[in-house]
Amino acid sequence: MPSNAMEGPEPLVADHALEFPGGYTRSVGPVIGRFLTELRDGRLVGVRTASGGVLFPPAEYDADGEAVTDEYVEVGPGGTVTSWSWVSRPRAVHPLDRPFAWALVQPDGADTAILHALDVGVFEPGADPPKSLRTGMRVRPKWRAERTGSIKDIESFRPDVTMITAPSRAEYRLNAGRALTRFLTGISEGRFLGHRCDVCGKVYVPMRGLCPVDGVPTTEEVELPDTGTVTTFAVNNIPDPRAPEVPFVSAYILLDGSDISLLALVAGIPADQVRMGMRVKAAWKPREEWGRTMENIKWFEPTGEPDVPFDSIKDYL
Repeated sequence: MPSNAMEGPEPLVADHALEFPGGYTRSVGPVIGRFLTELRDGRLVGVRTASGGVLFPPAEYDADGEAVTDEYVEVGPGGTVTSWSWVSRPRAVHPLDRPFAWALVQPDGADTAILHALDVGVFEPGADPPKSLRTGMRVRPKWRAERTGSIKDIESFRPDVTMITAPSRAEYRLNAGRALTRFLTGISEGRFLGHRCDVCGKVYVPMRGLCPVDGVPTTEEVELPDTGTVTTFAVNNIPDPRAPEVPFVSAYILLDGSDISLLALVAGIPADQVRMGMRVKAAWKPREEWGRTMENIKWFEPTGEPDVPFDSIKDYL
């Protein structure tokens, strides 16, 4: 056979579309008709099967091919997600224009589930599914304002409300007393002031006017540097207006020369790199913003010095 026997004109290709501009009209029958009528009226209705179960959405026959009864049962509106699939980049034909999930939702009182869109919030295209999306989550339908008797009368299912964010505020007045007033006065001058016990020699910051070990008044003032060592810490994932970002670290810091740790924020380093024994220094706000308050210090940040051995701080945890 000649080598060019298969050569010739390119195959013809033509696109076709089967379309019914005025709509394709068909009867739905008494069972599906009842289901769609109830949707129009904002209700979910299943049908009782011969074996006693509730089929939803209703159909003329159950999974065994047996005809259903004529008993209709209202189910839901709440339901449970039995399975789901995340759509990170919706297409034009999808019911939502942002990431959502296709989910099988089993309404309360039904023995089967319906496949529908699950709206779990607003996310950027390509986003991963949120942690809140899970099998077993409770949902309810979001009904359209204008309903016509169509499955699209349910715009989507949405999770039940399980969490709220409410503004909170607690007002109180602190009577600082002489010792704490003196300490805060020192902070307003950019100094850390402590008290030394005449009996045990321990230095307490903030100064408190009394040694909790020996139970005697303390009057000897000691000025300490604004450097110290992280003795222990916690990583926080709840937003705090004082923190630069979330997650942030709150730590107990043993100021150089003191014998009790001071609670403060630690920043200037990723939260997962903060460690026990790390050397830190106070990051002060601009001088014109200072007052008699610990807010003069934004946080403590690493000094870059070598870490302190654990044995040196183990008694201050």
